[in-house]
Amino acid sequence: MSDAIKHECGVSLIRLLKPLDYYRDKYGSDFFGVNKMYLMMEKQHNRGQDGAGFASIKLDMLPGERYMSRVRSIASQPIQDIFDQINNRINTALEEHPEYIGNTELQKKHIPYIGEVLLGHVRYGTFGKNSIESVHPFLRQNNWMHRNLIVAGNFNMTNVDELFDNLVQLGQHPKEMADTITVMEKIGHFLDDAVAKLYRQIKKEGFTKMEASPLIADRLKVGKILKKAAKNWDGGYTMAGLFGHGDAFVLRDPAGIRPAYYFKNDEIVVVASERPAIQTVFNVDYDEIQEINPGNALIIKKNGIVKETQILEPTERKACSFERIYFSRGSDKEIYQERKNLGKLIFPQILKAIDEDIKNTVFSYIPNTAETSFLGMVKEAQNYLNKKKEEQILTLGRTISREELHNILEIRPRIEKVAIKDAKLRTFITQDSSRDDLVAHVYDVSYGSVKEDDNLVIIDDSIVRGTTLKKSILKILDRLSPKKIIVVSSAPQIRYPDCYGIDMAKLEDFIAFKAALALHKEKNTMHLVDEIYTKCKSQLNTADKDVINYVKDFYKPFSAEQISEKIGQLLSHPEMKAEVQIIFQTIESLHQACPKNLGDWYFTGNYPTPGGNRVVNKAFINFYEGKNERAY
Repeated sequence: MSDAIKHECGVSLIRLLKPLDYYRDKYGSDFFGVNKMYLMMEKQHNRGQDGAGFASIKLDMLPGERYMSRVRSIASQPIQDIFDQINNRINTALEEHPEYIGNTELQKKHIPYIGEVLLGHVRYGTFGKNSIESVHPFLRQNNWMHRNLIVAGNFNMTNVDELFDNLVQLGQHPKEMADTITVMEKIGHFLDDAVAKLYRQIKKEGFTKMEASPLIADRLKVGKILKKAAKNWDGGYTMAGLFGHGDAFVLRDPAGIRPAYYFKNDEIVVVASERPAIQTVFNVDYDEIQEINPGNALIIKKNGIVKETQILEPTERKACSFERIYFSRGSDKEIYQERKNLGKLIFPQILKAIDEDIKNTVFSYIPNTAETSFLGMVKEAQNYLNKKKEEQILTLGRTISREELHNILEIRPRIEKVAIKDAKLRTFITQDSSRDDLVAHVYDVSYGSVKEDDNLVIIDDSIVRGTTLKKSILKILDRLSPKKIIVVSSAPQIRYPDCYGIDMAKLEDFIAFKAALALHKEKNTMHLVDEIYTKCKSQLNTADKDVINYVKDFYKPFSAEQISEKIGQLLSHPEMKAEVQIIFQTIESLHQACPKNLGDWYFTGNYPTPGGNRVVNKAFINFYEGKNERAY
């Protein structure tokens, strides 16, 4: 999208089900798992470029032999940096010990990262410092192999304070309140408890301490641990974890907010946030990849048994629709079609805005990720014209002349690449008054692509803050001298903060919120704003399950069209010659385009978990009280 929006995060898990030398013999590489994980992370780099991490576990290592490895990076190209470090370690070891070459057993014993269980993560730093300490996977170490825990996830919890207090009540002393730490420590607590109980039980059965270790690994019930740990979680999550002895899991939230897909055969189990990553890296068909069901965990035991188990009772499915509109790679079979449908379904509004004058209208898109919805929009324009042409030709009948037929057939949608982003251009001066002029040049235009007095239709994935539109895109498009610029959002108006992983936290940042506030001021209804604040404030000590989203009342007096019209006014610059109109997707059309992914809380305020209502009310209180901070 033209606004810079960040998103947490991308997860990859690989479990090799055969001995390592099997992959060397069949695929010709001693480093099959590491190479595949590199590809998996690169194929999901769209989900996070601020940091990346990789961890591996080696199975059946002897005491004193290293069996866990982890590497993390916040370099400018973190995935590349991680695997450069891994390659350097491997190459150095092979140079110093030529006897390791071709000997998988020696490599596994002496070289880090070469294991059977691999976990990768890419991250956007959505708030706080983007320090190395914030990069997944997180590691909880213990001298007992079974109590080691590695966690990475694509998630955000709305009730971190409550989870933190729960840990304190259990007698723990967490080192910080970050949701990743609290989640990991909660799992770790019940892991410790389960291992201790199994150890006591196995000792009673007459086994020695050394004999107990493999029995613990075999008997450990991962699902039971997760049920206890996740009992009070409120948020959207795909949570992946590895235990030191080799068990692994990926747990998905009960509403299916965050995505998770997996593929398994007799050689491998692979889990990812995005289906196309698995399809491409492992060359498997679309139908061979399954989705982890909401509330379920895919559990991979050390012995290679793979099972999907219900951990939490599923709620109404509210998979994030923003994944479909923008964040996920458009190469997914379903997402590609859904984005085309988003363009198709918004075309009737476009047709009305241009008074059906396709002949004098240029169609384009910003940014490149909007290209697929653009294709759907153009195809629908072609369908519309074909029907019109049929009517004209049938009306003229046999009397039609060659020239008349030519003129009818000549009319087609005018498609141009109007705007080009100069991706490397940096607004390096942050305080100077000339900064806005620098921002305005982030985009350039194709001069001559639009005739004077044409309509110019530009489709975007979504319009969140509108900052880039106002300061750059609209001003530079105006240089082409269109009579009207119609900016089309393939998503509905974003009105409410997201608290499940997307960096949209403050109400006052949203252009739709600013437009509604301007309308309240114009219509002298600011007393309603005061009343909403009072209602939100009155619920601060109310249990989450009883909290009502009163921020919906903020938008209730105005139609979507009124807010869109006001957004157009707010984004226009006084010096612009062209009229500006903003068109948004309707909620109904969004649901029609993405029927399996109905999570729409940022558009409707219908949060899928109780914590969402508390967050949105707190966000309104922060706005009203002038506090520039997150509500979660």
